[in-house]
Amino acid sequence: MTLSSVNDVTIKIGTVNGTGSASANGLLMKAIFRMGIPVVGKNYFPSNIQGLPTWYEIRVTGDGHMARTERIDLVIAMNVQTYEEDMAAVRPGGWLIYDSTWPRSRLLNRDDIHVFGVPLSRICNEHFDTVRARILMKNIAYVGVVAALLEIDLEVIKALLGETFASKKHLIESNLEAIMLGYNYATENFQCPLPVRVEKMGKTAGHIIVDGNTAAGLGCVYAGATVGAWYPITPSTSLMDAYKGFCREYREDEDGNKSYCIVQAEDELAAIGVVLGAAWNGARAFTPTSGPGISLMNEFIGFAYYAEVPAVIFDVQRTGPSTGMPTRTQQCDLISCAYASHGDTKHVLLFPANPEECFYSAPQAFDLADRLQTPVMVLSDLDVGMNDWMCPDLKWDENYEPDRGKVLSAEELEGMEKFYRYLDVDGDGIPYRTLPGVHPKGAYFTRGSGHTKYGAYTEDAEAYQEVIDRLLVKWETARTLVPEAEIEYSKFNKVGILTIGSCDGAVKEAMSKLSDKNINLNYCRARAFPFTDAIRDFIDKHERIYVVEQNRDAQLRTLLMLDIDADPDKLVSMLHYNGLPISADFVIERVLEEAAKGQAA
Repeated sequence: MTLSSVNDVTIKIGTVNGTGSASANGLLMKAIFRMGIPVVGKNYFPSNIQGLPTWYEIRVTGDGHMARTERIDLVIAMNVQTYEEDMAAVRPGGWLIYDSTWPRSRLLNRDDIHVFGVPLSRICNEHFDTVRARILMKNIAYVGVVAALLEIDLEVIKALLGETFASKKHLIESNLEAIMLGYNYATENFQCPLPVRVEKMGKTAGHIIVDGNTAAGLGCVYAGATVGAWYPITPSTSLMDAYKGFCREYREDEDGNKSYCIVQAEDELAAIGVVLGAAWNGARAFTPTSGPGISLMNEFIGFAYYAEVPAVIFDVQRTGPSTGMPTRTQQCDLISCAYASHGDTKHVLLFPANPEECFYSAPQAFDLADRLQTPVMVLSDLDVGMNDWMCPDLKWDENYEPDRGKVLSAEELEGMEKFYRYLDVDGDGIPYRTLPGVHPKGAYFTRGSGHTKYGAYTEDAEAYQEVIDRLLVKWETARTLVPEAEIEYSKFNKVGILTIGSCDGAVKEAMSKLSDKNINLNYCRARAFPFTDAIRDFIDKHERIYVVEQNRDAQLRTLLMLDIDADPDKLVSMLHYNGLPISADFVIERVLEEAAKGQAA
């Protein structure tokens, strides 16, 4: 059996962490993207510094699918320790490339795949002098092998090398030499190209390759954030790294004066404290973190909710509980974020599905935090945050003006008889606030303890309950302000599918393939919590709703029942939680299982 396709191939590369394979893998993916072919990269790396196995998957898909696939066509097995596992990953009819410098056990064979041995180490040992160069160039050499086998344009690869090493000409020469060593060996020893190959398209114009953390960091600059505080934690650290880089580019004048402040705090509790202090003073401030950081921030998050201080938190979710698997993905912080802190709290959450939405979620989050005077959390995940996605060019609207909400000016305060910080005068649950130093009439004591609607300390039962009930009114106002759900009706039918965040690509691909089997589903993707009325209506219109999410305990399903009183008998959980990004194959399998149950009934 031999596979055959054009612009529909998935490559999996198994290497050792710390050997420089990231550059080679990125070069391969970018070269295919530059040929106009949609592509997405998924990186599976260990949480230690180096020495353990790492994998990178490049999915080439002319149809533009961005989800992970479980069908691997071509494996480059560069790690001896994982060779058997890598060989098992190849689907029947596919290809495996390995370094044949050293003998390989005859037991490590499969009759249903094509195995190509390339003496990469020997070739590089003969042409490069230092140990480090030989290790690095061995990885670059497999780029040449894959380029020959898939017919990737060498001129595109050369152009990328020129851009990457523009200031280091000698690296261009050495990398190109390694690529040509692999390319020439493949063309001389194998039939090139393979029946599975790539061919130039025009589908990537107006698109970029970017990860969600980089996009979110740029979005924070766009949103007007001037203060960032954080404690390093995987997988969110690169968000602050990106923000720092963009600030240096856009927020420093010719004399080196900075219009931003970045604080690396001693822990997550201190980081959110810095954010609240800055926001209380009028700055737009944020912190990026992950699940363990959210746990540590809970007390301050509750304070911000009750004292009504705006703040933005980016939670790039990873697997848990405890340390879990820091470099694997899940959507397991939904409930912990929705009700973070002790006591009665409810927090606005945004669920970006890809890097493009990470960028646009930033100004949305800051505007909502200011308008609602409350913490707003953007729940990304490792798949979105750290992997390479193709998305449309990000649009920077020069006319965008931050919505600061109900902030009283000096003139407005001067005309008031008296200012009461927690008094709702508009009936939307949102009081007016002031910034320090604007006007003496705007001064008030910020309280995390019981307070009346006038801002005075209290332990009076009725006065306390009046404030807590008013926060529920604000919650209902939030329901009208958050981004609306994405809803698509294929045709009238009784079954729908509902999901959030990075499940989007897998679910949409699955729906397309299920449609070919005459199984049509209506689609709803919640983009925010609290859930809007449109989501309630979507559930009410169907007899059954498949709820697809990436955690063990059906947290999205639980939130639907808690927030909009969704009928639990309608909600069928489809749970993916092994740490790998969800695939369309998983969704298809589960839907077919449920469909079979329905037919049997």
